[in-house]
Amino acid sequence: MSGAVSGAGDVALAGRSPAVAGAAQQLLNAALFVTVLTSSLVFIEPAPHDALMFVLLAMGIAARVPFDRKLVPLLLLLTVWLVGGLLSLIQVGDQQKPIQYVATSAYLGVAALLFACLFSDGDRVRLSILRRGYLLAALIAAAAGYVGFFHLLPGSNIFLDFYEGTTIARVSSTFKDPNVYGPFLVFPLLILMLGFLTRGITLGALALTIAMLGGVLLSFSRGAWFHFAVSAVAAVAILYAVTPDPRMRGRIVMLGSIAAAAMLLLVVAMLSISSVHDIFLERAKAIQPYDVGPGGRFWLQKIALGAILEHPNGMGPFEFARIYGGQQHDVYMEGFLVYGWLGGAAYLAIVLVTLGLGLRTVHAATPWQTYLIAAYAAFVGEAFEGFIIDTDHWRHFFLLLGMSWGLSIATINDRRRQRIAALHSGLY
Repeated sequence: MSGAVSGAGDVALAGRSPAVAGAAQQLLNAALFVTVLTSSLVFIEPAPHDALMFVLLAMGIAARVPFDRKLVPLLLLLTVWLVGGLLSLIQVGDQQKPIQYVATSAYLGVAALLFACLFSDGDRVRLSILRRGYLLAALIAAAAGYVGFFHLLPGSNIFLDFYEGTTIARVSSTFKDPNVYGPFLVFPLLILMLGFLTRGITLGALALTIAMLGGVLLSFSRGAWFHFAVSAVAAVAILYAVTPDPRMRGRIVMLGSIAAAAMLLLVVAMLSISSVHDIFLERAKAIQPYDVGPGGRFWLQKIALGAILEHPNGMGPFEFARIYGGQQHDVYMEGFLVYGWLGGAAYLAIVLVTLGLGLRTVHAATPWQTYLIAAYAAFVGEAFEGFIIDTDHWRHFFLLLGMSWGLSIATINDRRRQRIAALHSGLY
């Protein structure tokens, strides 16, 4: 952490020379920045981000990043989830794709734990590095999306996702799927919005916000729109609830209302572009043709409920889609279908425990409170979006999971230190 380690990190680096400790922290911070920066470049597999996660893990070990005991419940739940996935492989034998699927789950579980460890001391330098890296990654993704949608460069169609047999395009940007690209932008948008409400508006941050809001719109992902709406309302509501100053609350209400009006004007302005208008009207329909009828989303979800009851050990990765011709598009059903009752229950518990933990800690005044609010609110939106899409292999889901746990633990530890300090001051 730029030559300084706080809290438990001091203990972890005890016995090392300051020069060695400082170099280890600088390498770790550099690895964190580059890893987060490349998190939007995932249209190829394996993505550069995946390889860099192992570099980040190695740097974390070298820097002796501590493992807080309060992370044990998350470790156990992730382990049970993965055990369920391994047991489900019995159903599919030694096929390569299912094995790779479970291996990816294991990698993402390790990533969540790593991020939780990295932020469990609430270090503001590390959080600032994450902020800069993620904002830049989101800006790169949004810029690529605009290049693709408005055909600004030759070959820019690679940033688009076309409806089969049509010329109708949604922006997938540097992702494989518009439904992943749109939600990726929600967390940085919340960071910027909370900054406006707590510190004021700057032209640079305002330009970034407009660019990313346009990116969410052009993904034409109903899930992303819903995710952003839920997360934005949750973030503003939490900030309002935890702010004791009446004048600050008034500022939140005023700026929040102005922001809502400005976003509406931005949407209206973009809808004046005929290509945006036509696709928006089509995507804004509550029910799409692929939602209903035989083979539709709701039909498959009904079948999935019966399949879950019939397969306590799960069906294994890709088996439901192979047998029934499509995905059920519900991550919680996916958990039980792929990972069995054991893994599905563990995944559901991970989400519920994380929601409860964040609710317990998000109100505490700490130097990292706005980061926790942003990560938690984004996680809330993603948890709800899981009812309409499979999110169990989204990289940024596991980043938000790890951040929510890490910063919550940092908050619990900070409050405990304050209570001990207050007790000591009372005694003396």
